[in-house]
Amino acid sequence: MPAIDTESAPDTAFRPSAAWVFRSFPRIISFGFGSGLIRPAPGTWGTLLGWLLWVLLIARLPDSYIAATLLAGFALGCWTCQRVGREMGRADDGGMVWDEVIAFWLVLWLTPDSFVAQLLAFAVFRFFDIVKPPPISFFDRHFKNGFGVMWDDIVAAAYSLLVIAILVRLEVFP
Repeated sequence: MPAIDTESAPDTAFRPSAAWVFRSFPRIISFGFGSGLIRPAPGTWGTLLGWLLWVLLIARLPDSYIAATLLAGFALGCWTCQRVGREMGRADDGGMVWDEVIAFWLVLWLTPDSFVAQLLAFAVFRFFDIVKPPPISFFDRHFKNGFGVMWDDIVAAAYSLLVIAILVRLEVFP
């Protein structure tokens, strides 16, 4: 296993720079190709990146490929976020947004394929990711590793999908 770059002494005041992020593959992934560096609201920027990547790369894939992509992306996120969190000395830095990307892909996969539905799904997902109602808040507080970084957003995605399913059932979408 290669040595972890601790050149920038991580502490509570450490704010990663683009140069730091783009120096290693796990950082690039965890920080959503740099979208996690955008302030304010890096999680929102990461979710927007997820939406863009969905439209450009993922949405046209067969369902079996999407499922495989989600599983691989989740596993990759567990590894990269664990590693980068350890480097930073913070298990879940706000700039690590790969969890938003993968969780929002799950939401988009099961959301009606219209701009209005996807926009609403975006708003609903951001709401649950920010507010963190139970058990999301439990997982966020107690799972302090790469899996925990990824898992609380998957639960936020599940909440979002429940709301979307209700709206579909109520025939809100055209």
